[in-house]
Amino acid sequence: MRIMTNDALKIELHDLVNIRQGHPFRGAVAEVLGGSVAVVQMKDVSRAGIKSRDELMRTEIYGRKEPDWLQEKDILFAARGASNYACVVTGVSARMVSSPHLYVMRLKQPGRVLPEFLAWQLNQAPVQRYWAQAAEGSSQLSIRKPVLEAVPITIPSMAKQRAIAALATLATSEQQVLQSLLRNRDLELAAIAEQLLG
Repeated sequence: MRIMTNDALKIELHDLVNIRQGHPFRGAVAEVLGGSVAVVQMKDVSRAGIKSRDELMRTEIYGRKEPDWLQEKDILFAARGASNYACVVTGVSARMVSSPHLYVMRLKQPGRVLPEFLAWQLNQAPVQRYWAQAAEGSSQLSIRKPVLEAVPITIPSMAKQRAIAALATLATSEQQVLQSLLRNRDLELAAIAEQLLG
C-alpha cells in the first residue's frame, strides 16, 4: 500500500527490505576459540549498534550450503523480549552471521532509503506502539515476521532522511559521552570514599 502525505511516501516495510531470520543454528551456538565466524547475538545489539567485533562470540559453521553472511548496512531487528529495536550493521568482518533470534533486513533498492533512517524510524514511539499491540506470547513477547513486514513506514525526501540520520547519530554519540562521564564520576567518588573511609 502506498500513500503520499506531506511529500512523504507511506508504505509497508516489506516494500523496502527483504527480511529473514539469522543463521539457523541447531541448538545453542557452540563457542570455538579463534573460530573463523563471528556471531551477533541478542546481547550484542542495542539501538546504538553492535558491540565491538572483538567481543563477539566466535564459532565455526559446517555444511554444504554457504551461510547468508551479514553485509555492511544490513539492519538487525531484535524481535524478542520487552524491547524491540533495530540497528544498522557496520564494520562487517568477512564471515559474520546473526543468531536466529534476530531478523536481518536488507534493502531492496539501496538508493531509496537510508538504512540509518529506517532503523531510526523503527525505534521511534509510533512504531514501538505498533510493536506493543502486535507482540505475541505470554512469558516472552515476540514479533512475528508478517507483523514486521506489515509495519507502516514513512519515506520523506533523501535530504530529510540524511538530516534525521545525522541528528540521530549525534544524539547517540552524546548519550555515550554522557554515560562515560557518569561512569568516570562514579569511579572518582568511589576512590574518594575508599581514601576517606577505608
